[in-house]
Amino acid sequence: MTIRIIVTGTDTGIGKTVFAAGLTRLLDGVYFKPVQAGLDGETDTVVARRLSGLPAMQTLPEVWRLTTAASPHLAAERDGVMIDPKALTLPTLDRPLIVEGAGGLMVPLTRDVLYIDMFAAWRAPVVLCTRTSLGTLNHTLLSLEALRRRTIPILGIALIGDAHMDNERTLREMGRVPILGRLPRLDPLTPQSLASAFAAAFPRELFVTASSP
Repeated sequence: MTIRIIVTGTDTGIGKTVFAAGLTRLLDGVYFKPVQAGLDGETDTVVARRLSGLPAMQTLPEVWRLTTAASPHLAAERDGVMIDPKALTLPTLDRPLIVEGAGGLMVPLTRDVLYIDMFAAWRAPVVLCTRTSLGTLNHTLLSLEALRRRTIPILGIALIGDAHMDNERTLREMGRVPILGRLPRLDPLTPQSLASAFAAAFPRELFVTASSP
């Protein structure tokens, strides 16, 4: 079985690209962001490559690169292109594949398809990245409910931010899902600091059993 893990978040700006970079390095895997919306500055693929410290061959090119930093459906319309969801298939590799979504679960990929619809089609286990601060309970519990309604396998929650013991306990108990660990905000954020913090927060064995058809 191939290890394929989808990294998504409860919202944009959660820190899922940083998490995905750390996970890719932890598993010595391959990073893949199928759709990049926004090309000013570093793209998520470039950030993940830089922060993982892995060679370029361990990141895959995006299927669609869209100019506008917006929801993929709107960015595609502004670029005059059409995203074909059927073309977004996950490759089979000889290394673990870490797939990063865009924003939250309900981000429109097209006018008819949400990103969560692709997750349901891919059938790979999901890591849900969520902040530890105010607002996380509502956003995370809603996201878990949406995943479960589509019978998408959930590997667990990755907390990102400062420790908040009651939020962690509430998400574990009410969300009925494993807390995989917590990645603190890092300053400075470097490949070395990320690798050290990630290895301390997330046991590798939590992810190596993840597989998809």
